[in-house]
Amino acid sequence: MKAQYSEFGIDSRILVLSDEILSGLRARFDGIDDTAESNAAKVLAAMRDNRVDAECFAGTTGYGYNDAGRDTLEKVYASVFHTSAALVRPQITCGTHALALALGANLRPGDELISAVGAPYDTLEEVIGIRPSPCSLAEYGVTYKQVDLLPDGTPDLQALKSAISAKTRLVTIQRSRGYSQRPTLSVAQIGEIIAACKAVKPDVLCMVDNCYGEFVELTEPSDVGADMTVGSLIKNPGGGLAPIGGYICGTRECIERCAYRLSAPGLGQEVGASLGVKTSLYQGFFLAPTVVAGAVKGAIFAAAAYEALGFRAFPPAAQERHDIIQTIELGSAERMLAFCEGIQAAAPVDSYVRPVPSPMPGYESDVIMAAGAFVQGSSIELSADGPMCEPYNVFLQGGLTWFHAKLGVMMSIQKLLEKGLVTL
Repeated sequence: MKAQYSEFGIDSRILVLSDEILSGLRARFDGIDDTAESNAAKVLAAMRDNRVDAECFAGTTGYGYNDAGRDTLEKVYASVFHTSAALVRPQITCGTHALALALGANLRPGDELISAVGAPYDTLEEVIGIRPSPCSLAEYGVTYKQVDLLPDGTPDLQALKSAISAKTRLVTIQRSRGYSQRPTLSVAQIGEIIAACKAVKPDVLCMVDNCYGEFVELTEPSDVGADMTVGSLIKNPGGGLAPIGGYICGTRECIERCAYRLSAPGLGQEVGASLGVKTSLYQGFFLAPTVVAGAVKGAIFAAAAYEALGFRAFPPAAQERHDIIQTIELGSAERMLAFCEGIQAAAPVDSYVRPVPSPMPGYESDVIMAAGAFVQGSSIELSADGPMCEPYNVFLQGGLTWFHAKLGVMMSIQKLLEKGLVTL
């Protein structure tokens, strides 16, 4: 392996550092594999119990009437997430679309939306109307307020209880931290938030943005009372094979409304052709627990490596994980560029490309993104990105295999070393 890594131009000192770090992570990695084994069994049982067969992979066109494979896939998701219904469609283009769909379907004019975890992810600001946008919830008469987290980054349950009013229809809970520095929420913490909300107003809807968190733990937010659990298929649950799509798992009433909003009132889940993507959606979901385990290992390895080099990692390497995202505080634009160059150079696709910062829809600062992915924008594949502003935090996520994640991290250190931005 040393000879093969040398072909990538990786300095022998980086290999020594890598070996030292991995020697201390073996037991941790065994625990991650145990979680993956349990989640893999859960997915397999759902596929077996719902009688997945070869006919489920046949594509449909046009209206998509009587698409048995599409309907069975939704039953599989509902079984894994322990919900009464699910909407899993290639027509849902991304995680933000899935969230906007769930919000728009279940909020009416005059309703109030509360974020229980402070400011939402950047791309939801225009969905809600925090930043004005055509077709935002604000344009349709939905009001919004947020309950900020406590100084330690944990939910302020008392303030949340006080914020809920007779107008409050839906509370949104973002599991992952996005581009903020607050801790990612565990499933147990999400359960506490939901219980607090329901104690004040039993009929309030609780929606969880589950992006980046699927299969990291043994349970999902739907196991602790979420009315809707929402995510993207080009993140964790697609296993790197899903070419597009999103999911919403939840109560039958909520999912029915989401289906009506996705297609049209009166049509709902009865329409929506699956074309030729169903094999990838099924197989990706089957592989997802194993793929997610590799991504979690890569995140922990990155944190440990950069901590050894004197950088701040968030979460720290020793901390328990609840999503696949790892933040490294690099402290300068030059280091951030070099880091992303290393991730890009390790990619199987577009490895020769040099990432540069550029404007992106939904973000105020220029964003740099390194991603040589088989599926454009796939966050379960190894990638690194972040807004080009102080303190120059880069957000690393993904890796279809642990070995690719490891190589990418080593290549990022190599680029920093070549530019004199780090010492070994």
